[in-house]
Amino acid sequence: MKKEEVKEIPVYVFMGFLGSGKTQFAKDTLIKQDFTEGQKTLLLICEDGEEEYDIEALKRKNIFPEFITEENLTTDHLLDLARTYQPENVMIEYNGMWELDRIFQIRVPKGWTVVQIISFVDATTFDVYVNNMKKVMMDQLRNADMIIFNRCDETTKKAEYRRSIRAVNRRAQIIFEGKNGETDNGMDGDIELPFDTSGPRIELSEEDFGLFYADAADNPDKYVGKKVHFKAQVHRPSNYSDQTFVPGRFAMTCCAADIAFVGFKTYYGGAKTLKDREWVMVEGEIKKEFYPEFQGEGPVIYADNVAKTSPAAEDLVYFTY
Repeated sequence: MKKEEVKEIPVYVFMGFLGSGKTQFAKDTLIKQDFTEGQKTLLLICEDGEEEYDIEALKRKNIFPEFITEENLTTDHLLDLARTYQPENVMIEYNGMWELDRIFQIRVPKGWTVVQIISFVDATTFDVYVNNMKKVMMDQLRNADMIIFNRCDETTKKAEYRRSIRAVNRRAQIIFEGKNGETDNGMDGDIELPFDTSGPRIELSEEDFGLFYADAADNPDKYVGKKVHFKAQVHRPSNYSDQTFVPGRFAMTCCAADIAFVGFKTYYGGAKTLKDREWVMVEGEIKKEFYPEFQGEGPVIYADNVAKTSPAAEDLVYFTY
């Protein structure tokens, strides 16, 4: 007997704290832009926000809202909703104060597949939240496919925020939205780099690695074909081959005391002789390839030479200078 094919039902997740702009974005997307094009859509609303939905306007677009409490965010309740509505799309406005792991760990109805996660950030309160609610904020940034900073103005530290997020999430698209709705990607006028990228060879000082990592992750084409020479620590992921490793540094991110190891996959014939955490000088050519874990292309290094060396003067690198 032929097994019945399960139809994929795309699930879109909006994350962010109260007042971050989730509901307004959902209203604009669902009603004004007619994102679902009349397809039957189940909208799960996980908090009572400052913005309110026009329920009748949603229903006219074939969108059916259901308010979800933390107690009824369960497999059984989601199965009941799936049977009741039989949606073609599902959109979840997730409560920013709830543990993010919960929505990924519970069993969802067959076919429900998360296709995009968007995290919303109020730029005027970002520093406060990352200093006081680090884990929750970092979970939202780390898991997002798109990060939208809204309520931006001339004082918003776009370049600093963008570079710091790259330490924990290389795949996300980052957008900055002004108070009047205008948007940009935060790339214009970021900073003047402290190292020269104009020639065929890039020499990095010990403190330059954080800025190099962030800029190369955002602008890989600028670096492809160039030689690079830098000091780093060795990391050998368990799933890497004997000829690959990650030379990198521990970096301070935007989130105060939050530290992440950052580096690029590197091909080197003697990689299996290297030990985790030892310091090396790396020289090689930068190329670009697809990273499955980041769902996109990014820089890689083909090393010509890797030599053991003394530790850097400072344990950490930063994304500012």
